[in-house]
Amino acid sequence: MYQKNKSVSGVMIFCVLLCGLIVLGVLAGCYYYLSAKQPAGQTQPDSSGSGSLSGASSSEGALLVARSGNEVMDAYYTQALAMLANMTLEEKIGQMLIARCDREEALSQIAQYHPGGFTLYGEDFEGRTRQEVIDTIASYQQASTIPMFIATDEEGGEIVRASRYLRDTPFLSPQQLYAQGGMDAIVEDAKEKSAFLQELGINLNFAPVADVSVDENDYIYSRTFGQDAEATAAYIQAVVTAMNEANMPSVLKHFPGYGNNQDTHTGIAEDNRPLENFYSSDFLPFRAGIEANCLSILVSHNIVDCMDEQYPASLSANVHNILREDLGFQGVIMTDDLGMDAIKLYTQGQNPAVQAVIAGNDILLTSDIQGSFSAILQAVEEGTISQQRIDQSVLRILEMKYVYSILQ
Repeated sequence: MYQKNKSVSGVMIFCVLLCGLIVLGVLAGCYYYLSAKQPAGQTQPDSSGSGSLSGASSSEGALLVARSGNEVMDAYYTQALAMLANMTLEEKIGQMLIARCDREEALSQIAQYHPGGFTLYGEDFEGRTRQEVIDTIASYQQASTIPMFIATDEEGGEIVRASRYLRDTPFLSPQQLYAQGGMDAIVEDAKEKSAFLQELGINLNFAPVADVSVDENDYIYSRTFGQDAEATAAYIQAVVTAMNEANMPSVLKHFPGYGNNQDTHTGIAEDNRPLENFYSSDFLPFRAGIEANCLSILVSHNIVDCMDEQYPASLSANVHNILREDLGFQGVIMTDDLGMDAIKLYTQGQNPAVQAVIAGNDILLTSDIQGSFSAILQAVEEGTISQQRIDQSVLRILEMKYVYSILQ
């Protein structure tokens, strides 16, 4: 009897062990399958639709977004990511918009759309004292939960939004400065210009112009350095370095290079030059600026046939890919003002904001904050633009704000 029971017990133990091995095998197979379906370093998206991008690690439940790849900006990755994780979708979309300032509506726009910044034009300085401008800008920053970019175009020469009204003499053009004192004068001017703007509360200058032009008949000539690509590259390197030393962000414009095209403020410009011209000439100043740690580049509205025959550069994914991949730029990309006639004529009055985001822009310069905000929000809600795409841009923006102490 003892032997029989012993045999039965042995069989039962064997069966239990066999079943256990089968269960373990099934679980292991499931794990292998799930692992194979998921790229290394990337987690599955959660049920809300907001997942993570590869290249980042975090504790369970935290937002995951890939680092920008720019060493200067990524020094602030942890702070920017923590801030991003606590932002609403509406706040994130707002950060991607730098809107033309409407003094009458500015405070209500800040409350409703959370803009990443305002652009100030001549009308925002004309007839006003320095203190009035300072106080107005301070009121914008006080009203915003996230410190804003307060931007203007202070190139020198023809484009001097602030110094035309608030300085004894407006800042000179790069060509005038170089003729008077060479590169030393250029550097000193960049530092003085930065200090002048910062005293007003302006923390972003849409300058310098990195376009190459040696023909006085070109629309863009008077705003450029007026020399060949190599000399313009040296000029850009000097200005970006000086502005960084002054803690003033620079914005290289107008990628991929304006050439001899017409004014896109008033119409569509089509560039028929071969691609080799851009790599051998137009791109050189932009490369120099990138190497000098410029963190923002503005893209023009020119239709550049050799890159994209269909879309203006500002709305072209291919142009943005060239900037990211071929030039290695990992900073903030922004559009030229989407309210320019070149875009209005191209889109036949339709809001271009969604296409601008899809193309790869991080910041949109807009004169229609309500329309741009609503269009992007709807596109995210409908799945046309992913929340991951929004997060990646906003992370870059926040990192840039940390670099220049706009965020602290």
